[in-house]
Amino acid sequence: MFEKGEYVVYGTNGVCEVTDIKNMDLKGIPKDKLFYVLTPYNQKGSTVFTPVDSTKTVIRKVLTKEQALELIDNMPEVEELYFSNEKIREEKYKECIRSCDCEQCIRVIKTLYLRREEKLAQGKKFAATDERYLKLAEDNLYSELSVALEMTKKEVQKYIEEKLGILILT
Repeated sequence: MFEKGEYVVYGTNGVCEVTDIKNMDLKGIPKDKLFYVLTPYNQKGSTVFTPVDSTKTVIRKVLTKEQALELIDNMPEVEELYFSNEKIREEKYKECIRSCDCEQCIRVIKTLYLRREEKLAQGKKFAATDERYLKLAEDNLYSELSVALEMTKKEVQKYIEEKLGILILT
């Protein structure tokens, strides 16, 4: 069980703060059922309620500072995604993002960076769908790293660029 004030990753909502743990007075729900009250990190003013015992959506602790630094160090070794069929591409992106796994988000980001470079080199447009999944993967990854490293998302992006000697084109 998570504690009040703790940061967690909750499904596609990304990083959330546990702002309360309480019983809800809702019709058809047992009075003793506990719920997390979550405030999404990137959506101030928004609130998410989820049963403490739910297994429907992934909920886990945010990476520690050490885990975040190790993840960044290991980014060059993370392989991009490969598709045997272009029709499954979007489904693979969704699957990776829903997993709430930072390494899977990195795979999506790397794949889409390469795809964008290829499209631009061919004089073609980068698909809106690809742009949407790139932004979602980056938001999820950079939000978690910003909490773990106590930096802003922009500072995290700059840190990664400097550490890996790359330019992130967002």
